[in-house]
Amino acid sequence: MAQQKTITMTQKEAMRYDVIQNLVAGEIDSTEASKQISLSVRQVKRLKAKVKKNGIKGIIHGNRNKESNRKISNEKIKEVENIVKKKYHDFGPTFTAEKLKEDHRIIISKETLRLFMADWGLWQIKPRKQSKKWHVWRARKNNFGEMQQFDGSYHHWLEDRFEELCLLLSIDDATGNVTHAKFDYNESTMAVFKFWTEYFAQNGLPVSIYLDKYSTYKINHKNAVDNKDIITQFERAMNQTGVRPITAHSAEAKGRVERVFQTLQDRLVKEMRLHNISTIEDANGFLKEYIPKFNAKFAVVPNKKANLHKKVNKQLEEKLPQIFSVQDERKVNNDYTIMFKTKYFQLDQKQPTTVYKKDTVIIEEHLDNTLKVNLKGHYLNYKVLPERPKKQIDIKLSAITGKKQSSWKPPIDHPWRTQLIFSDKLKAEKPNLIKERIQ
Repeated sequence: MAQQKTITMTQKEAMRYDVIQNLVAGEIDSTEASKQISLSVRQVKRLKAKVKKNGIKGIIHGNRNKESNRKISNEKIKEVENIVKKKYHDFGPTFTAEKLKEDHRIIISKETLRLFMADWGLWQIKPRKQSKKWHVWRARKNNFGEMQQFDGSYHHWLEDRFEELCLLLSIDDATGNVTHAKFDYNESTMAVFKFWTEYFAQNGLPVSIYLDKYSTYKINHKNAVDNKDIITQFERAMNQTGVRPITAHSAEAKGRVERVFQTLQDRLVKEMRLHNISTIEDANGFLKEYIPKFNAKFAVVPNKKANLHKKVNKQLEEKLPQIFSVQDERKVNNDYTIMFKTKYFQLDQKQPTTVYKKDTVIIEEHLDNTLKVNLKGHYLNYKVLPERPKKQIDIKLSAITGKKQSSWKPPIDHPWRTQLIFSDKLKAEKPNLIKERIQ
């Protein structure tokens, strides 16, 4: 007696078989059957024909228990495994699939690769987490240049090949484009000034900049709440350029730039490893090539097509070195010296404007490491003293000006002295000369 073959069916297929049997028996028509199993009338008629011809097997899909035409060969799987374990052992499945396609001409879906990498012990499949809080994303700005989200991220970007660096990054809120990126050693005022000088030269002036309350950007002391005049160097510079700085109250508020940092800490670090980048100069050079590719992959289309960046005019361009300088106020001492950062600067006697004792001057530290002394819009001439000057109490010089004071004095019979009031002493000494002057 021949052994009967067991046919395994899903619950869905069993329900379809019952409906098709009723259709074959004439208990219902094709329209009613299509409603019961949620298929079109044409599909129902096809199933009916298959059941009449093959019986219950007509319900089973024809590819059941057959190998897929797209099945990857064992040799191909072994090749992929060797490549991944050698070069991409700590990459994620999505990034690995992209690198296999770009560098090795191997096309494999990220989900298939995820399963393979889990079998190879290179990836752990995690269950989906249910979000405990419901966060509503702030709507993007409509136009490019309307808002730039800016931040700095300290990270071992070059892994153990170099020390920790800070990646300064700005992204456009409307498009998600990385508009400028630069590696530096810290997030200091000078580093940020250099960043935005380059940004303005490349893109122009954005309407606003959205950033956190790091000390470079915002004074967080309690007294600053009542005294609105207390601002940082960064706020002062942006106010002078007409760009509005906006400070976020939490990291989540500027979540788009934070999310980009997470992506770059995964992808950019590995890309620079593959390209053997080990210096900050090479890293900044690599960014110029990498960022356009990154934007092409992750940027979005803005709601409107306008570009709200303002062009840097010639007048502002000439002032930018002064605006993006670190500025501090100092007093002119009685001996016309100025102390700044443990150094003494002696003002020259000849100046473009009159300088008095106790005048308040502004010391400007420029990005090119030059130091300038500004008084009422004029840069004063000075020299650096090798040591601290000796204290002088009586300084006869009341002011220093653009012209050097002369030591010449008019004689006693000069018209300046004789034309108005004549002293008794002068009358007694030279009466005849005075009479001649009068006549």
